[in-house]
Amino acid sequence: MKKYIKIARPDHWVKNAFILPGIVIAFLLTDYSISVSQFVMRFICGFIATCFIASANYVINEWLDAEFDKFHPTKKYRPVVSENMKFSLVMLEYAICIVLGVGFSLLVNIPFLVVELILLFMGVVYNVKPLRTKDIVYLDVISESVNNMLRLLLGWFIVSDSLIPPSSILIGYWFAGAFLMATKRFAEYRMIGDPEKAGLYRKSFKYYTEVKLLVSSFFYAMCATFFIGVFMIKYSMQYILGMPLIFGLFCFYLAIAFKPDSAAQKPEKLYKEKSLLIYLLILVVVLIALTFIDIPMPDYWLNPTLFSV
Repeated sequence: MKKYIKIARPDHWVKNAFILPGIVIAFLLTDYSISVSQFVMRFICGFIATCFIASANYVINEWLDAEFDKFHPTKKYRPVVSENMKFSLVMLEYAICIVLGVGFSLLVNIPFLVVELILLFMGVVYNVKPLRTKDIVYLDVISESVNNMLRLLLGWFIVSDSLIPPSSILIGYWFAGAFLMATKRFAEYRMIGDPEKAGLYRKSFKYYTEVKLLVSSFFYAMCATFFIGVFMIKYSMQYILGMPLIFGLFCFYLAIAFKPDSAAQKPEKLYKEKSLLIYLLILVVVLIALTFIDIPMPDYWLNPTLFSV
């Protein structure tokens, strides 16, 4: 039983904290009419639903990746690779996760359920042939990072069941997810060290190089910063003061990918990166200050000024 629980990756549920920004943004941008008790109920049910739908995707990922994971230095010890597991029980676990995920989603609202079903569908697109975008260079990153945007939507719909968030923040969140996925691959590629063996583990690695992964990570980071900046500056020009810190966060994370056995390979272990957590805390404090404290912006930041000698 333990090995079947393990392939659902409950230790990865921490990733569902990515719904929290969606909740915060919805509270800031909508005239919400939700009581505290209703919000608490929606949040608990929504978080549980997201965990089960994510686990359904993890289950099929573990099963379908077994023939490739045996070439990975650590993933070769996963239960599906190293132990005898029954296909029928794995599929039963997949179905149970879906039923529980859909059931808890219905306790939130219909838009939330629709997004959860899209999240489930993206798991099929990413893992199952003939699509299996996981094997296609660049498309692997773009398709997997859609889940990041979907998690923001899930957080949003916990608060609002009618409006949808601005497209700028959705696209920015999507590119931020692409940055995380590309950086993860960069760290994995470096750790494996052998391009031929890397290609056996992940088919897209046959076409990637360290340079391609590094440059694409930088591109996704720039796009994410741009779209997030467009979203933030629309509501307050003084947010521009926080943009260097946001871009710095991407640089900070990229530096982690260069470490041996980098936590970038396992984002669920990032809580061990104390310096990153401190940086995140500083960033949050700065953004809160920029949200609630009015800072006069110098006129010369936005308008031409008279030149005088």
